[in-house]
Amino acid sequence: MPVKIAFIGAGSIGFTRTLIRDVLTVPQLQDTHFALHDINKRNLDMIGRLCRKDIKDNELPAKITTSLQRKRALEDTDYVVNCTRIGGLEAFELDIEIPLKYGVDQCVGDTICAGGIMYGQRNVPQIRAFQKDIKAVAADHCLLLNYANPMAINTWAALDACDRGEGVNTIGLCHGVEGTWHKIARALGAKHYKDVDIIAAGINHQTWFTRIVYKGREITGETLLKAMMKDPAIARNEKTRLDVLNRFGYFSTESNGHLSEYLPWYRKRPNEIRKWIGTSHWDCGETGGYLRFCREGRDWFEAEYDKWMKDAGRPISPQLRSHERGSYIIEALETDRTLQTFVNVRNNGCITNLPDDCIVEVPACLDRSGIQVNPIGDLPLACAATCNASINVQRMAKEAAVHGDVTLLKQAMLHDPLVAAVCNPPEVWQMTDEMLVAQAEWLPNYKKSEINAATKRLDAGKIKTRKWKGTSRKK
Repeated sequence: MPVKIAFIGAGSIGFTRTLIRDVLTVPQLQDTHFALHDINKRNLDMIGRLCRKDIKDNELPAKITTSLQRKRALEDTDYVVNCTRIGGLEAFELDIEIPLKYGVDQCVGDTICAGGIMYGQRNVPQIRAFQKDIKAVAADHCLLLNYANPMAINTWAALDACDRGEGVNTIGLCHGVEGTWHKIARALGAKHYKDVDIIAAGINHQTWFTRIVYKGREITGETLLKAMMKDPAIARNEKTRLDVLNRFGYFSTESNGHLSEYLPWYRKRPNEIRKWIGTSHWDCGETGGYLRFCREGRDWFEAEYDKWMKDAGRPISPQLRSHERGSYIIEALETDRTLQTFVNVRNNGCITNLPDDCIVEVPACLDRSGIQVNPIGDLPLACAATCNASINVQRMAKEAAVHGDVTLLKQAMLHDPLVAAVCNPPEVWQMTDEMLVAQAEWLPNYKKSEINAATKRLDAGKIKTRKWKGTSRKK
């Protein structure tokens, strides 16, 4: 029988189309049934037309179906890809703009920090609903591939549902390790990133390269720092990451902007933030950089669709396959190919100085027999300490979302490293109330009485906020 892959949030047109084309480069998967679901009919129709033209012009037997009904798309599916953005750009803007009023300057705000915590509140009830529907109508062996942020919170909630018998097995996927691997290889002068051997482990967006070997030589943190400082672009755009490398001895995944908002040291004083960030690209650290990038992507999508349709049908070939791992994972599980990659899974003792129940990003081997995670042992102590601070926030945020617990949500905000560096407790309480009230339409997990109570507290609030666009904002 042909493999069936369902996409939830298929209107993410660039990602969905890329992954479909990637799957179709595998001869054994060229008859795959792709079931696309989105709540936006216009976007869903557009991606459906585009992908059907790709398939028709390449004379492949694959099938595309689209549905606004999630359960219909999920029926008998073998794999489900979650690429949703709950609340869309409207909610994302609130994740950035409200914390700014309290002095919390975020570049991305989709993992932890104030924005990531609230993003988790919107996501968790939907993740649980997805799992319930998948369990009800998909194939018994179905695997959920979660691409949506906040990665750790989403995957944690999905696996909790699976453990209760209310969902299916789930892995989280992110390209952060590969992206940074390329950067390391470039700095060392390697022709191809796989010429550099690595061990990387940690939590999503805070994974650490604990071992790097190039040409048979162990690359120390000091050696890597010297190599990176010789690359003008890296030296200019990665000041936060290079400072952490200098002080920890280990390089972290994700961009300068991402890392700077997970830590309490680099974005807490407005007059110092510019020392650590850049504006040559959104991920160098600009205020609301990823929100700007997403808005521009939406505008390009609307402006360029006719051109994309005209150009659709270009050859689908292995040479044009992207580095996104979703297709490689499905290929490994469905064929005889073995894949070494990185996945987000329950820790269960893999990293021995992180909690067993948390979600870790670690190396894994995949083939027809399933997913085998490679044991890591202890992370270096400073790396583990940084991860543990985030894990505590993730756990509280996830539980707050599950139970609609306002107090626990405020405690998660209070313990977030950057929020704690910027705000005092009364400010954290008021900021959280303001975010709850502003985002109530996407928070079915919070009772109306709780939202009303937060509204009353805001009306009586005495904490003055500021009108601030952030330290470094681009139009």
